[in-house]
Amino acid sequence: MKNVLISGASIGGPALAYWLRHYGFAVTVVERARGLRPGGQAIDVRGPALEVVERMGLGERLRSFSTNMRGMNVVDADGNELFRSTTHTISGGDLASPDVELLRDDLAQMLFDAAEGVEYLFDDTITSIDGTRVTFEKAAPRDFDVVVGADGLHSNVRRLVFGPEEEFIQHLGTNLAVFTAPNFLGLDHWQTFQQGEVVGGGIMSARANAECRVYMGFNGVTSFDHRDVEAQRRLLAERFEGAGWVWPTALKHMWEAPDFHFDSMSQIRMDSWSRGNVVLLGDAGYCGSPLSGQGTSMALVGAYVLAGELAKDPTTAFERYEEVLRPYVTANQDMALRNQESGGAPIPEFAEIVNSLELPVY
Repeated sequence: MKNVLISGASIGGPALAYWLRHYGFAVTVVERARGLRPGGQAIDVRGPALEVVERMGLGERLRSFSTNMRGMNVVDADGNELFRSTTHTISGGDLASPDVELLRDDLAQMLFDAAEGVEYLFDDTITSIDGTRVTFEKAAPRDFDVVVGADGLHSNVRRLVFGPEEEFIQHLGTNLAVFTAPNFLGLDHWQTFQQGEVVGGGIMSARANAECRVYMGFNGVTSFDHRDVEAQRRLLAERFEGAGWVWPTALKHMWEAPDFHFDSMSQIRMDSWSRGNVVLLGDAGYCGSPLSGQGTSMALVGAYVLAGELAKDPTTAFERYEEVLRPYVTANQDMALRNQESGGAPIPEFAEIVNSLELPVY
């Protein structure tokens, strides 16, 4: 069982590729996009995920990508300041903690660079999985001992092997768009958020203040095609019409953003993350939603554990993967629901949940 196919080249996929190559596996990664996807929100590496990165020898490089936020403030629809803090931020939490906040695409590039000898099939996707036989949209059919779905909330692998997305997704009633724009507020390692009853979001400086990442969200369950980006832009513009603050300027930049991303805040809950020789990793199997603040950490830890168990004993790897990881995943998913109910108020046992997994040594 030495030939592995991974679907998805964001965070979990390249991290798994690194560890599998470390253990001597032959690894192929298939990715629908034409290259590494740009953009995405600021993400956090916390608790055991930090230790995973250290064991990869990438701790120093990870910290070099830190957003280095100095603080945040909250304003009303007219721009009047309601709250200010230099001890924590909405996107990253406690600024005094050892957690590292960085941009999603910086972490993706770092992981991609770290794994040598990995075959990447960009601009392609899996069309069928029949035992070890995998067919692709463009590449010739091939056989793989293991197939890993690390392809996100709308996982193609999950759909092909486990069933329709509707059987596993739980919409949390909020939708979020993220995109890059010029630093039109002149923020200096700072973030400003504005929250209304229905729409709201925030803007944070990025890349040494050279640009910013814009977050725009609205409440309510709505149907949309997750691949129709232009329709998503129109939907966001409609919801933010007349919203006040600097949203009209943000919307102008939205139409030009090459990395616009929009989706629902949702979770994936499954009774099992594997079937046959197919297994799910990260958001594909156990998305926590941005409300957990733990999606990246769960993917990094999941990749480390899955690879370690495959190297240790392929016959029990999937069973052990779930045995080790599921309590940690469930605690973090439940924390996201509590975050939603609390309206963002701090959860006293947050650090305890984040660090609830003792990382195995393989």
